[in-house]
Amino acid sequence: MTTDEHAERFTLLRPLLFTIAYEILGSATESDDVLQDSYLRWAQVDLASVRDTKSYLARLVTRQSLNAVRASARRREDYIGPWLPEPLLVEDTDAAADLVLAESVSMAMLVLLETLSPDERAVFVLREVFGFDYDEIAAAVGKSIMTVRQVAHRARSHVDARRKRFEPVDTAEITQITQQFMTAATTGDVQGLLSLLAPDATWTADSGGKVTAARRPVVGAEKVAAALANIFHTRRRTSDMRIETVTFNNTPAMVAYNGDHLEGVFLIEILDGKITNIYAIRNPDKLATVAVPRQISR
Repeated sequence: MTTDEHAERFTLLRPLLFTIAYEILGSATESDDVLQDSYLRWAQVDLASVRDTKSYLARLVTRQSLNAVRASARRREDYIGPWLPEPLLVEDTDAAADLVLAESVSMAMLVLLETLSPDERAVFVLREVFGFDYDEIAAAVGKSIMTVRQVAHRARSHVDARRKRFEPVDTAEITQITQQFMTAATTGDVQGLLSLLAPDATWTADSGGKVTAARRPVVGAEKVAAALANIFHTRRRTSDMRIETVTFNNTPAMVAYNGDHLEGVFLIEILDGKITNIYAIRNPDKLATVAVPRQISR
């Protein structure tokens, strides 16, 4: 078998492998690193011994992703302020016709997956999103099939308990609410913001301590509206800030630029026609590669 065949098989499955890694890690940058390391290992494999390329590579990438999660545990503990997943700019509309895939890479789902243990997260992603068999998952996470079934049940119950957050929202409604939100925020229309926000709306900013941002989530419509008006209206009048709408994680998002410098990506979560959560990614390290579109698949 030639190196060309290794590359061909890996390239064919790369969108799937990237998506597995991203949903386990919540980081596009770390996922790229995992795929690079996985390919180097894959290139040394005797292809004659591989019965199912998809299963083999998924197992390899899952193991490397779990290694990366454990290696970054200390960095997460020392992280300043809330940690949010890196926003993902999806190439074209890859997941638009696949509701399961679109939901699985939404910021709301990724934030929820962060509350699972690494093993629970890997098992949930492989089983619920990608439909792998329990024996394949057991080989990927290094546990018995019985244990994997128990982990899958526990993870599924945890997610299902919060499932209402993921009820489908009409794309046109999301676009309309996002546009109204952007208009109200940039004009300092506090009453307009209050009409869009749920009473317990939460603003969570991830700055990594590298830029000015609230180091704890801001909770309550009035507090969130005041914070939004300050960021998008007051500061905008005294700087070269401009706001654009771009699709990240398969939902419309706001991006803020100061001149040509990307200041932040802001995603909203909607439930029953109201904005329940606003996620602000401000950490420059996480913004450094968000303009790179990635292809996802399952």
